[in-house]
Amino acid sequence: MFPARQRLALTGVVLAVSLIGLPGTFGARRAELPARLEDPEFWRIVSTFSEPNGFFNSDNLISNEDTYQYVIPELKRVVKPGGVYVGVGPDQNFTYIAAVAPGMAFIPDVRRGNMLVHLMYKALFELSNSRAAFLSLLFSRPEPAGLTSDAPVDVLMAAFASAAPDRELYQRNYRTMTDLLTRRHGFTLSTEDLAGMEFAYSNFFAAGPGLSFVSNGGGGGGRNRYPTYAELQEATDAAGVSRSFLATDAAFKAVKALQERNLVVPLVGNFAGPRAIRQVGAYLRERGATVTTFYTSNVEQYLFQDRLWDDFRANVAALPLNDTSTFIRSCFNNCSSPGGSRAVSMLDSMPRLLQDAAAGRIQSYWDVLNHSRRP
Repeated sequence: MFPARQRLALTGVVLAVSLIGLPGTFGARRAELPARLEDPEFWRIVSTFSEPNGFFNSDNLISNEDTYQYVIPELKRVVKPGGVYVGVGPDQNFTYIAAVAPGMAFIPDVRRGNMLVHLMYKALFELSNSRAAFLSLLFSRPEPAGLTSDAPVDVLMAAFASAAPDRELYQRNYRTMTDLLTRRHGFTLSTEDLAGMEFAYSNFFAAGPGLSFVSNGGGGGGRNRYPTYAELQEATDAAGVSRSFLATDAAFKAVKALQERNLVVPLVGNFAGPRAIRQVGAYLRERGATVTTFYTSNVEQYLFQDRLWDDFRANVAALPLNDTSTFIRSCFNNCSSPGGSRAVSMLDSMPRLLQDAAAGRIQSYWDVLNHSRRP
């Protein structure tokens, strides 16, 4: 028997699921997704939709999911372009965004540090006219000669791995990046925010393409060895097709175009929190927009541990969905994985999960994983 608070949440979920996809349910459209957000509106959304800074046991400067591209062919088959993407964590979001071509993207993460990493990336995308220029700014290494616009991503990574980091270039790049954010865009970043951004940027400078995920447990060998930034960008799908946002000039420029129009919006927010996801849902409903893709990584594992998954589920039910709306989630260590990888990526129908959860068929994280499918 569920306590009263959860019974109310379940009632809301059942109602929301029963309304998904019905024409006219949410009233006449009053607006549409913006073609661009002006700087004050972008910062208003970041500031007012966000929740207080939360804690996670890693800085998560880069992903540790080396097979996350495996789901992309099936994802592209199911999800149509022009919807809204929601995702957690750092740069793997850009690869998914390049794949599904959303009209707008929101990146809620419990850590304010993740929001700062995405603002850093926003500046770097805006300042770069090519993948090589982007990597030169990211790592503060001079752009190697001879790199063409169609250079394979492994060639790019090898070239920058061989280039020496330049301290003066780093300092100049950091000033240019923060000036763009605070002066040109007018975003209000505190001294602590700027220090947090510099912490992230300094890690990319120090390690270059060899940067890897760091957890409290440290690195090590075997299945505990985390992939480097270069390895993640050079990864492929199961058929050997490279789908990273740095794999092609077209993929890079697709993400760059959204960044230049302020349409990749990073937020501070717990998936089970009272504000961030709810505000995104209200904003999208007003504009007749639909969340077509929601990348959760393995956050749901922690939500179950903290007995917060039902709150997350109620938040998801507050989002405008359709029958193609798809979760991307990850299972670590306990799932049979290709090539000895630590992580397996899976897809799941968002409305179908809500329906089955409301019927009492989702009681644990394992139920969530079993509900998912591997393409």
